Amino acid sequence: MRQRHEFHVDSVRYLDEHGHPLDDLPSQASDTERVLAAYRNMVLTRTFDAKAIALQRTGKCGTYPSALGHEVIGTAIGQALAASDVFVPYYRDQATHLLRGVTLQEMLLYWGGDERGSAWQACPQDLPVAVPIATQCCHAVGVASAFRIRGEARAVLCCVGDGGTSKGDFLESLNLAGAWHLPVVFVAINNQWAISTPRRLQTGAETIAQKAIGAGLPGHVVDGNDYFASVDVLDAALARAHAGKGATLIEAVTYRLGDHTTADDATRYRDAEELRRAWDRDGVKRLRLWLHDQGLWNADLEQQWQAECKERVEQAVNAYLATEPEPATAMLDALFETLPAALAGQRERLASRSGGGES
Repeated sequence: MRQRHEFHVDSVRYLDEHGHPLDDLPSQASDTERVLAAYRNMVLTRTFDAKAIALQRTGKCGTYPSALGHEVIGTAIGQALAASDVFVPYYRDQATHLLRGVTLQEMLLYWGGDERGSAWQACPQDLPVAVPIATQCCHAVGVASAFRIRGEARAVLCCVGDGGTSKGDFLESLNLAGAWHLPVVFVAINNQWAISTPRRLQTGAETIAQKAIGAGLPGHVVDGNDYFASVDVLDAALARAHAGKGATLIEAVTYRLGDHTTADDATRYRDAEELRRAWDRDGVKRLRLWLHDQGLWNADLEQQWQAECKERVEQAVNAYLATEPEPATAMLDALFETLPAALAGQRERLASRSGGGES
């Protein structure tokens, strides 16, 4: 006798493209201070993003990955995490970093190649930016394993791009999270492009969220441009992890509105009409329209906040550009807790050439 197993992946959305509710909004919508703080963070992230790209274009910053199109889901993640949780990012999580207390100057230092850009003062237990694809997922389950062994009611949230979900690192981590019942939330940010590879060529699965099924985890699809849908799903997933009920996979569907990085030119592989339609679904605009409809925001407040964001970004840029560079030995000192004997001579030569030595 054959038995049939049925699995379900839900999809969550509350606002249409014009900021109009499609259904009753979750309870988070009544917390106007939280919603206003979220919108302000999105605008600050977008302002910083534009400036960082300009710095790279003028040779004052290294290769930079734009967060354009990720501001909503990134902000929702930052608000959902508890201070005691650990955030395991990939390389497009600027909106979350800001809410974790990472400064604009620290982010500029990181993308400017300065090791101090990973030494976040406000959230030292958060892991640093991971540029290698999906390797951070393995680190996330390691941290979550420590929490479970210690009996700590803490959670880990790990971000990964849609392309990263095709890597063995991701799938193995998902399997371990299910087998060991770990307090970790994986957020796969599906922005439709793994550099130049479109979503349709990455996997035969209808959704990325359904990859959770094989690991015995709940999987959810959420409109990553819908702030209320994002916070609703994230709050529930983190509450589940904190309560010791295990891991969750969330697929946040959005669109990468910029190039993959400043080393990329998306016009070579992406249709202009597709990009125009994506801008119509922009989540920052969507939340602004809802705030306007509720009488919580207006053109004057927008202008004032835009000006404040520009001032804060300029102050951070000036501080970043005025920062004295590290000695060349930093590339070794920041990598090893105990320097391998084989590199001792190399460090000595670096120290003599840079005129510095001890860190």
